[in-house]
Amino acid sequence: MSGSVYISIGSNTGDKVANIRRALALLSERQFATVEAVSPFYSTKPWGKTDQDSFVNCAARLATFLAPEKLLTMLKLIETEMGRTHTGKWGPRVIDLDIIFYGHEVIKTEELTIPHIHMHERPFVMIPLNDIAPEVEHPVFGVTVGELAAEFFPSEDVSKMEEKWEGS
Repeated sequence: MSGSVYISIGSNTGDKVANIRRALALLSERQFATVEAVSPFYSTKPWGKTDQDSFVNCAARLATFLAPEKLLTMLKLIETEMGRTHTGKWGPRVIDLDIIFYGHEVIKTEELTIPHIHMHERPFVMIPLNDIAPEVEHPVFGVTVGELAAEFFPSEDVSKMEEKWEGS
């Protein structure tokens, strides 16, 4: 298994909470990753394309033996299995699984950028990530998640929900 991998999970169509729980269950059931921690769920305003329904978002810490590119492929397979279709840039989606950090690696390819290129601009990523990884250092910026997330508190765009993941 690699160092800790952090992903952002979001949904804004159908039963959003159930979609996130299903994605986490699928991640847990697969042999390529172990779900080690999950943040609380948050109701969040859409970002980028704002004329759509609100999202439910969370962050998760995984352990995996897969290389980053292979992990991305497996996450995209789960998205497809759950019914995600292309709805345009930042459009509505049944599920979105984005790799935020992969250990301390810095990767920039046509298919994958790690750390996630927009993470520090998005309260729906930074606030849940701060719940499970405030001390993790951004390998490019040299500051912690807690320091990056501090600019988003308080946020009118992100509200903690009662719902949470109750998996293993």
